[in-house]
Amino acid sequence: MNDARGEMDLSGDRGFQDVRESVYHVVLLACAVVSVLTTIGIVYSLAAPSVAFFAEVSAAEFFTATEFNVNIQPITFGVLPLAFGTIIVTVGAAAVALPLGLLTAIYLSEYADSRTRAVLKPMLEVLAGIPTVVYGYFALVYVTPFLDGVLPVELNTFNVLSASLVMGVMIVPMVSSISEDSMSAVPDTLRQGAYGLGATKFKVSTRVVVPAAVSGIASSYILAISRAVGETMIVVVAAGNLPNFPSGPGDVLPKFFEQTQTMTAAMVEVLTSEIGGGTVAYRSVFAIGLTLFGMTFALNLVSDFVAERYREEYD
Repeated sequence: MNDARGEMDLSGDRGFQDVRESVYHVVLLACAVVSVLTTIGIVYSLAAPSVAFFAEVSAAEFFTATEFNVNIQPITFGVLPLAFGTIIVTVGAAAVALPLGLLTAIYLSEYADSRTRAVLKPMLEVLAGIPTVVYGYFALVYVTPFLDGVLPVELNTFNVLSASLVMGVMIVPMVSSISEDSMSAVPDTLRQGAYGLGATKFKVSTRVVVPAAVSGIASSYILAISRAVGETMIVVVAAGNLPNFPSGPGDVLPKFFEQTQTMTAAMVEVLTSEIGGGTVAYRSVFAIGLTLFGMTFALNLVSDFVAERYREEYD
């Protein structure tokens, strides 16, 4: 409608459209509130039993003792060997997934044509949909015998090496997909400028595109590591169920050829044993879970910091 001066009136009542937008606002707000309340509920469900646990077991013993045993006397609740098992498996998985995922992302973003990318990327992401128990079975039945045949050292049936290798393959799609999306978002003007200066495709990929997408790549690394930290079935099936803490710095590398127990595997063992609810051993599961939550939460904070610190903005 035009007013007396002949100008278009754009501030009129939109009727049902305003009502619909209000409904959208309420629904989206409710989803956000549910997400926050769920997080709060998880933290509370871990914190309340953990407080009761630390009332009977000192925090110093829990965080510094090098043995974890809740079934045979003397009972000990040291989380240190479980944390070591989690870290060593995660380091092994990261050594596989981070370089392999980044190189895959570089190929998909810079070298592959659109038809090849349309085929390879969905096939790669299928790896993320395979049940983790299948990965664990594959590591135990196929990877471990193969490594035992080619390595010059004796490999335990349950070992860190095969579990970490297979876990690394599992998290490759997370690294490659997020990294490829970050590199694809880099403006073509940067590439064209580098080509104009005589750079090769490899130099453009590694010295222009990757540095420009470093915030997304770093975030993919940290998210993949967080995924590996919380993995359960692969380590339960392939890495064994025996807490194993090194006696010194020189004993760390040999632990890759032995079995170990991660924090998640220990939680599964306690919950599936004959330990009754309400006991100290039962509450130790929540203390381990709270510690694991703190580790992954710290990694997510680092991811957010890196993304904000190194994010590039282009006009």
